[in-house]
Amino acid sequence: MRILFFNYEFPPLGGGGANANAYLFREFAKDASLVVDCVTSAWGAADETVALAPNITLHRLAVGKRARHFWTQREVLTYLARAHFKADELLKGRDYDLCHAFFGFPSGLPAWLRRKRLPYLISLRGSDVPGFNPRFTLQYVLLKPLFRRIWRRARFVVANSVGLRALARSFAPELPMEVIPNGIDTAEFFPAEASAIPPTRLLCVSRLVARKGVQHLIEALPAVLAAVPEATLTLIGEGDLTDTLQRRCAELGIAERVRFAGYVPHEELPECYRRADLFVLPSFYEGMSNTMLEAMASGLPILATGEGGREELLRDNALSVPFGAPGPLAAGIVALLRDSERLATMGRRSREIAGEFSWAAVAGRYLELYRAMATTRRDGEG
Repeated sequence: MRILFFNYEFPPLGGGGANANAYLFREFAKDASLVVDCVTSAWGAADETVALAPNITLHRLAVGKRARHFWTQREVLTYLARAHFKADELLKGRDYDLCHAFFGFPSGLPAWLRRKRLPYLISLRGSDVPGFNPRFTLQYVLLKPLFRRIWRRARFVVANSVGLRALARSFAPELPMEVIPNGIDTAEFFPAEASAIPPTRLLCVSRLVARKGVQHLIEALPAVLAAVPEATLTLIGEGDLTDTLQRRCAELGIAERVRFAGYVPHEELPECYRRADLFVLPSFYEGMSNTMLEAMASGLPILATGEGGREELLRDNALSVPFGAPGPLAAGIVALLRDSERLATMGRRSREIAGEFSWAAVAGRYLELYRAMATTRRDGEG
């Protein structure tokens, strides 16, 4: 079975969705009956063809990327134009069974444009669902008609959490939707050995953009330090708010207690989680957070804000507070840091829940959908 796969971002570009795609391909690489050509974007200035495995090929297209984790409209439009012509080139010499678009938009558009030739499925990841990201309010208004067309012609629409499916259904209630969650490698991400040192180390792994709410975590930190002077915060990630957040830390007099680690290679992340005591994700909305799963597999208790991905992940292992409220956020952090026994219990529960999610199971679910699509196409229904 041959798959034409579209994802506009793939490591080292992108965030959780890109990393999820990489883990999915790692599982696909174990199935010799499956061949995947993925049309994605390049970090550098030149196109690349990269063999991830004998059956997985990345076709990286130069789109003028300037930041790993932030996309401009020009970059997205460049990807769409270049992916369109690359797909036509690939289709001339290969016989594909179906398309898979990772992200309903922009990746879903080149799949939709080939709807008469190939059936396709789309994986909804978060910002590709209207209402998910406040930064895209205007774009959602303009693009809703196109989103509806893309979703309605898809053979399957897949959300990565129950919460994201609910949001998607509020936009297109007439469409049936599957849920296939993200997975986690519990051999790669595992807990540190127990320590008698009082908990003080906060960790947030996130893009530094408004939707992720790190600005509210910074505003909460002075109250945390007033109660727990030894507390520290490590921020891993990049984004357009980096300079603003660093200036704000200086204004608040907390710069020495906040470490901006910037981009950290994925293979170094497990050790970063093991050096933390509490994982904080102060975001507005999550589909299913890969970083939260990584923290949970690493045995960390969670403090989260906002909505999304909660039904599957937050079960006696987390404390939730409202989004955009530094006061409750600070109070929650202080309460947890002062209760080592509660933190340890929540951390053990995090690890237990993470064990329910595997990338092998995720890949298996997608393969079931692929086979159903390929079978109906052979039967003349595609």
